[in-house]
Amino acid sequence: MKPPFIIIIDDDSQVLRAIQRDVRSKFREDYKILAIESAAEALEAVKELKQKNETVALFISDQRMPEMEGTVFLEKAKEVFPGAKKVLLTAYSDIEAAIKAINTLRLDYYLLKPWSPPEQKLYPVITDLLDDWQNNFTPDFEGIKIIGYQWSPLSHKIKDFLTGNLIPYKWLDVELHKEASELIDVHKIEMEKLPVVLFEDGSLLNSPSHAEIGEKIGLKSTAARELYDVVIIGAGPAGLAAAVYGGTEGLKTLMIEKKAPGGQAGTSSRIENYLGFPSGLSGADLTRRALTQALRFGVELLSPSEVVDLKSKDNYKILSLSNGSEIKTRTVIISTGVDYRTMDAKGVNELSGAGVYYGAASAEAHSCKGKKVFIVGGGNSAGQAAMYLSGYAKKVFIVIRKDSLTSSMSHYLIDQIDKTDNISVLPNTVIAEAVGSNRLECVTIENTETGERKTEDAGALFIFIGARPITDWVGTYIFKDSRGFIETGRDLFKHENFKKVWRLDRDPYLLETCIPGIFSAGDVRAGAMNRVASAVGEGAMAIKLVHEYIAGV
Repeated sequence: MKPPFIIIIDDDSQVLRAIQRDVRSKFREDYKILAIESAAEALEAVKELKQKNETVALFISDQRMPEMEGTVFLEKAKEVFPGAKKVLLTAYSDIEAAIKAINTLRLDYYLLKPWSPPEQKLYPVITDLLDDWQNNFTPDFEGIKIIGYQWSPLSHKIKDFLTGNLIPYKWLDVELHKEASELIDVHKIEMEKLPVVLFEDGSLLNSPSHAEIGEKIGLKSTAARELYDVVIIGAGPAGLAAAVYGGTEGLKTLMIEKKAPGGQAGTSSRIENYLGFPSGLSGADLTRRALTQALRFGVELLSPSEVVDLKSKDNYKILSLSNGSEIKTRTVIISTGVDYRTMDAKGVNELSGAGVYYGAASAEAHSCKGKKVFIVGGGNSAGQAAMYLSGYAKKVFIVIRKDSLTSSMSHYLIDQIDKTDNISVLPNTVIAEAVGSNRLECVTIENTETGERKTEDAGALFIFIGARPITDWVGTYIFKDSRGFIETGRDLFKHENFKKVWRLDRDPYLLETCIPGIFSAGDVRAGAMNRVASAVGEGAMAIKLVHEYIAGV
């Protein structure tokens, strides 16, 4: 916590210097002392401190000042820092005004001039007031604050981005939180510019993009080197593992992530079948540990940054980024992973980000308190989300097309779901429609066997269906299967044009694509096992193959 302020105001410069000297000598180790001659200037300073997320513990104000009386100043300052203690510095002739202020202003104390000796007349009073303030003070959240509407798609995107990048923030719904209204007034924020992101230094961004937020919080978007040994595209488990091994083995390694490290696994509330963690760990925790490891060994990370094209020229690979820059590297590992498939039920697209979410259980869990929520999907991600949301929601419904979860979800998760009273599985069921005007209000579910439909109130709908590989940016020069997953190794031989493309005497390495020196690892690769452990293994294996490729060039 930053040291709180004691603010002293007196238009008499000699008196101001004297009380500032006495207060500073006793309290400067724990408090910042700010002395100001003008009440108007002091009021502006108070507002500026509020904008910078500072805290004021005590005001000491003279009563007779030409711009405004001390009681008037304290009344105005109280609007900005209502919890601060208030002391009026007054002459004997103004005692009546001070006593009146005790009743009307809730003045905490009045001090008579002179206060000498301070050890008897000043320090005991201020010490008692500051102790009382400390006992009742709840420190304000000092990190990033987001002010917006709960059902704004852009508000959701900002929360999801910060959550994915492991950045703590405080969400303030303008319709529910008093603090949101106070900050809007202090910063003179225009309502039409919401959502607004407030930073610890008092600066703010109106309706920002991911790139703007990333730049502000110190994420890099520009590569430091002209040439790398390996560039990893995608920072999920496979990419992070490749980065760690690339860094430890001395390769000049760059990792590029479009949105946030961790991939789908990073959003998992609990992973309980990952080797070495008998109590399980969250996807965010796994991501934080892996990212810390990679950065420790000198790996660079560009995020948020998007690769839009990849070309091979003279044994070098050239990556084009969405910001117009290019990166040159000897090898590439594509580990962009998969994304959830969109759902084409009526109303889902229109309400996306306003009660309908793809993944994002961690970012929106608090908005589900006491509500019914629906989860579509029968895989582990859906099961982990259900368990996490059950701690917030009144009731969680898992909607699946199949008869049961047994064919698609790990046994340990099924057991946990069965033992959780407020989770129910709806088999042979689909979402027929998402209903609401500006936000999701209810869903219509349909039994696929009977055709029966019914409408249920819904606080949120979370979608975890299918696996769509993130390969739209990859050109046709890299072979993919019919679903868009990248082909590697022996699977390349089934393509008619493979011999026309592959010009080397050797066969492709196990994780190598049809372009020598370009590898693929993790869920984006055709035939991958879709497990965190296997993705990590493939990422480590890819670095070994990168070494073999470089040695043979």
